[in-house]
Amino acid sequence: MSAPQKTTRRSLLVTSAVVSSLALSVPVSYAAPSPSPTPSATPPANMSTVGGERLGQPGTQVELASGVPVLPKKLSARSWIVADAESGEVLAAHNAHWRLAPASTLKMLFADTLLPKFPSSTEYEVTPSDLVDVGSGSSLVGIKEGESYTVHDLWLGVFLRSGNDAVHVLSKMNGGIDKTVAEMNAHAEELQALDTHAVSPDGYDAPGQVSSAYDLTLIARSGLQKEDFREYCSTVSAKFPGETKKTKKGKKVRESFEIQNTNRLLSGDADISVYQGIAGVKNGNTTNAGATFTGVAERNGKVLLVTVMNPEKDEHNEVYKETAQLFDWGFKAAGKVQPVGELVPPRSAVEESAQPVAGDSGADTGEAGGSGDGEPAAKPVVGAAAEGASGGVGIALGVIGGLLVLLATGVYLVNRRWPLPDLVRRRR
Repeated sequence: MSAPQKTTRRSLLVTSAVVSSLALSVPVSYAAPSPSPTPSATPPANMSTVGGERLGQPGTQVELASGVPVLPKKLSARSWIVADAESGEVLAAHNAHWRLAPASTLKMLFADTLLPKFPSSTEYEVTPSDLVDVGSGSSLVGIKEGESYTVHDLWLGVFLRSGNDAVHVLSKMNGGIDKTVAEMNAHAEELQALDTHAVSPDGYDAPGQVSSAYDLTLIARSGLQKEDFREYCSTVSAKFPGETKKTKKGKKVRESFEIQNTNRLLSGDADISVYQGIAGVKNGNTTNAGATFTGVAERNGKVLLVTVMNPEKDEHNEVYKETAQLFDWGFKAAGKVQPVGELVPPRSAVEESAQPVAGDSGADTGEAGGSGDGEPAAKPVVGAAAEGASGGVGIALGVIGGLLVLLATGVYLVNRRWPLPDLVRRRR
């Protein structure tokens, strides 16, 4: 089939899906309970029902009908979820809304909130006050006061090395820690990530700082709508600016050093291989949270999101091993298993979908991937890994447009399930 034929076929399928969704009732805005934002020792009997009643129940939720593969045995995570990133269907979950410490997976919310604010080429000179409140024992990328960094450098530090120093510099650029945290919490509410309460922008352990496997998956799905988010989270390695030094002749020289992504499904390790189709997203590990991870992977045109929080097994890279098992199950089960819930769209998308847009000019869907020009056709855009990334296993993401369908009646419909742009993997 030729490229134009494929594009036409895809457009027809998308248009058909959108027209079919006219039959759906107005999307429900789910309510979440308001317990104290403190992790519990055991999953509460009553948790949030955002995304469906079954997701609020403790224990494993899955429909194991004939032909559906059984779930992996001996999973030890306190909470996990497997979801179709594009349709939003939750294929299986375990204590999905249990509010737990998120560790550095919270940096996904930080990035999704702040990424649109600063052009990647913006330069900033770091002052001592920018780094004074970085928590003891934090993961660092190696930022030095008095040195200048581009915003692009800082985001690589956030995603690859989980650098709390980079997070704090970006927060100060944004007007300070308190302002940044307030914006993160407001954005979480907009995403309907109602289990989430941020206290620190970097995920460093703090009283009352919680999220859930469901929320982290929602947040990742939102971030992945952004091309720069996809670029950073998929970069395996990159060059990072070092400290300026003087040579014996008095000349100032600033060399760079290589940083590697600490996501072991993306970069691999002695006891774990790079996962086939992996394309991000973010890992974390603190004393209170244990190991946490949200990943996105594509295989045979299917894109899945998996979040795993705090495996009880005390084995090296256990969080990645359990994530890989759940990915394997999800790719086998997709199309066979009945969903137990769904990833809800942001509040603004729910509100837009219920309102017609008059005129022929179309409407911009913003993060949902609209072009704003009223054209239904998708345009291929390739997002490459950061400049300076290593060869061999470097993974890049691409996006073939977003969903923007202007019906002949002039009614613009935001898809209730807020599809994720297509992920395209390319080995360099």
